[in-house]
Amino acid sequence: MNGIEKLLTDPRITVRLAGAPENRGRCVVYWMQRSQRGVDNPALDAAIEAANELRRPVTVFFGLHPSYPNANLRHYTFLVEALAETIAAVEKRGAAFVFRSYPEHDLLRFCEEVKPALVVGDENALRVPESWRSSAAAKLRVPFWTVDSDVVVPSRLFQKEEYAARTLRPKITPLIEVFLQEPRNPKARFKWPDAERPKGLVFEPMSVLSSLPIDRSAQPVRAFKGGTKEASHRLKLFVNQRLATYDQERNKPHLNGTSELSAYLHFGHISPVIIALAVRDSVAPEAAKAAFLEELIVRRELAINYVSRNPNYDRLDGCPTWGRTTLNERANDPRPHLYTEAQLESAETAEPLWNAAQTEMVTTGRMHGYLRMYWAKKILEWTASPDEAFDVAVRLNDRYFLDGRDPNGYTGIAWAIGGKHDRPWAPRRPVFGLIRYMSAAGMASKFDVRAYIDRVSRLR
Repeated sequence: MNGIEKLLTDPRITVRLAGAPENRGRCVVYWMQRSQRGVDNPALDAAIEAANELRRPVTVFFGLHPSYPNANLRHYTFLVEALAETIAAVEKRGAAFVFRSYPEHDLLRFCEEVKPALVVGDENALRVPESWRSSAAAKLRVPFWTVDSDVVVPSRLFQKEEYAARTLRPKITPLIEVFLQEPRNPKARFKWPDAERPKGLVFEPMSVLSSLPIDRSAQPVRAFKGGTKEASHRLKLFVNQRLATYDQERNKPHLNGTSELSAYLHFGHISPVIIALAVRDSVAPEAAKAAFLEELIVRRELAINYVSRNPNYDRLDGCPTWGRTTLNERANDPRPHLYTEAQLESAETAEPLWNAAQTEMVTTGRMHGYLRMYWAKKILEWTASPDEAFDVAVRLNDRYFLDGRDPNGYTGIAWAIGGKHDRPWAPRRPVFGLIRYMSAAGMASKFDVRAYIDRVSRLR
């Protein structure tokens, strides 16, 4: 077995376009999209190892364009904040980084220019990015691999849509230690001759943002800055200061006992493997570590499984039959309030807790996970139909959350509104039917609601 064949035994790698690398190819291209980091990145590792086997240089291609689904200035700013660091990390590993922006962002055009032997990309289960990979596989003239770089256990090992965490957990748990290994981070051994190295744009974050014709409906946030260094800093802070009580305090938004790493995971600025290793090897109590790893691996990868296997993941139609049936049975129930989408967006409801949660989302780009469930359930209760509720929740989720356009976000909405990965809850309630109910009064019995509202009020 040669080196290339050995690489292809890695279950994280999917061959989209088969064949031997092109002998006349001048390099290996890594098409960076989801995994926006220069270290601890299995896709970059695979590209470098393949290039070393082929005795070719590695070129990392990043093409920035303005039509990523539902992305706006808030998301592009977070992305661009990280790119200078990523470029430096990639080049430190001996690869060339080529940054191009709209309208020169096209992968196929770039490949025509550099004539690669092989193209490697990132996996991304969301509908539109997956269509881009399928299109590339249909049009490229050299082998094309994609690598599942942003999970612990490769998604392809679970070919069917899982019903709930309880069905995935026994399958994924025995595999965690198999894949929870320190990243290799190999270095590229072959360089482009200076005269032949492909040219990119000089990266200037502010000029890039000002030149892109993007949606500017959500402004950048001050609370979070993109990048692997910032993600690593937040991880260290969490492990040292908050992990020990995670199992007891994670559902208390006024204490903010979570890792605050979801946006960094969404943009690929940090590897879930690195987070899991830091937590596993910490001195925190076992119960706290187990609770966090359940969320990071079982629950997060259950969400990825849902998006990968269910084409209706961002619509009510993706929810289980029992959930859609019970909602349909109560569709004509009178609502305690009916709010327009604009009123919800502006946090103009009669519930101070919901208004605070919405304000936190609009202001900071995040919301505590426990509140996100309550937030979506109230939208169900305050809109004219379950379908409208789902669509409004998705639009607000995608517009304001830094991590909104993500399997976790869509799965959370499907759980809250349509019972995805949940079970029927008796007794039947108006509007909700057998969907699990949540209320401001119930939340007040779990944590200090007043303290949370006061904290958010200081963010305005």
